[in-house]
Amino acid sequence: PVIVLNFAAGVIQGRAQLDEMLAEHLRANQRRLGLTCESHSLAGCFAELIERAHTHYGQPVVVLVDEYDKPILDNIDHPERAAEIREGLKNLYSVLKAQDAHLRFVFMTGVTKFSKVSLFSGLNQLNDITLAPRFATICGYTQQDLETTFADHLAGVDWDEVRRWYNGYAFLGEPVYNPYDILLFIDKGHSFRNYWFETGSPSFLIKLFQRRRYFLPSLEQIEVSEEILDSFDIERINPVTLLFQSGYLTVESTEQTWGELTFRLRIPNQEVRTALNNQFIDAYADISIERLRYKAGLAEALTQGDLPALVAAIKRLFAGIPWRNFTGNDLPESEGYYASVLYAFLASLNAEIIPEDLTNHGQADLTVRIAGYTYVMEFKLERGAAASKGVAEETEDAAEAEPAEVANPALAQIQARGYSEKYRGTPGRGLFEVGLVFGSAARNLIQADWRRVV
Repeated sequence: PVIVLNFAAGVIQGRAQLDEMLAEHLRANQRRLGLTCESHSLAGCFAELIERAHTHYGQPVVVLVDEYDKPILDNIDHPERAAEIREGLKNLYSVLKAQDAHLRFVFMTGVTKFSKVSLFSGLNQLNDITLAPRFATICGYTQQDLETTFADHLAGVDWDEVRRWYNGYAFLGEPVYNPYDILLFIDKGHSFRNYWFETGSPSFLIKLFQRRRYFLPSLEQIEVSEEILDSFDIERINPVTLLFQSGYLTVESTEQTWGELTFRLRIPNQEVRTALNNQFIDAYADISIERLRYKAGLAEALTQGDLPALVAAIKRLFAGIPWRNFTGNDLPESEGYYASVLYAFLASLNAEIIPEDLTNHGQADLTVRIAGYTYVMEFKLERGAAASKGVAEETEDAAEAEPAEVANPALAQIQARGYSEKYRGTPGRGLFEVGLVFGSAARNLIQADWRRVV
């Protein structure tokens, strides 16, 4: 006998709607199993249904719960409502502990992992298999799957591009492809697009990052403990935990340090990197309509090593951010805001980005590598009245350029601490030191100087 609870359909907006849905689920299971509950409470009916199914069929019961957390996630940006719904689900799930003698197997799926205390109080026998190596490929297609089962449908594809776009999800085992992407990639004639990401925008996640003023470049090198990835409560949501559990971050490697398992996380592939950073651009800068134009300007300048054009593109970008973005907040007073906006654009171009790039004398704010060029960048924020500084232009005469270099505190720091030394002599088309100074009143770049390092 199998009891099925599927929360995938519909959007629950309150405890009353949840209780109504649960009652419908229980009635549907009663009809299918040919049984009837006498209890009037939801928890009582669920318990009674399990017991009667065991007795009637002579076998312990299997309970399948799909998207167990969806009613909570539908209301995650309304904490009080989400907490009420959580209590309603907790009331139902607590039955499983008491009915252990009548159960053969319980299997639950969902996007997030809420703590046992908050949702499964007393249900201690749950076994989370998300990061169990033997189940590493259960939720995706392997390379062998694509080259055998899907061989006829994928004949002639560029495998490196397919991997770069849709592979990379790792659960402590062989990395897998997103099944939804692969099926649509086949259906759409091998066209590379953001198929999975288009199924839903992570709007709550983006809002959470904004509220926390999260430094977006940190997404390039996240190291966390097992506890952070394990679970969370509605009242204490860690955005990194939610990014990982919802598929926007995946495990790159693990390390045992002082008896504690730590995880290094990364964005899984090109699809997620491009689409996620486009979402950040829209949220942080509110320039979705002009986004492609700004990206094109940055890409052309970076891939050509054209620093005057790069500075002009950055100034146009920040000039295009609507004033209402700064109403009622102190974003322009945060150096991390300007770095985060620029990072989102650069990351969406699939550039290699190294935030807080360590050297033996400190760390550069951002190193960007693209098309054979390396740009070592330092950001500074000048608060208060906007300085009327012109953006310096590169000059062939090093002596003429020297006063501008000294006057720019960001470039001076790069040079004084030798941030670019580790890249000197490496093959490439060019190495640049770039100092960018933003003004909080101007809400834009007010000074930019650079030096090409031979």
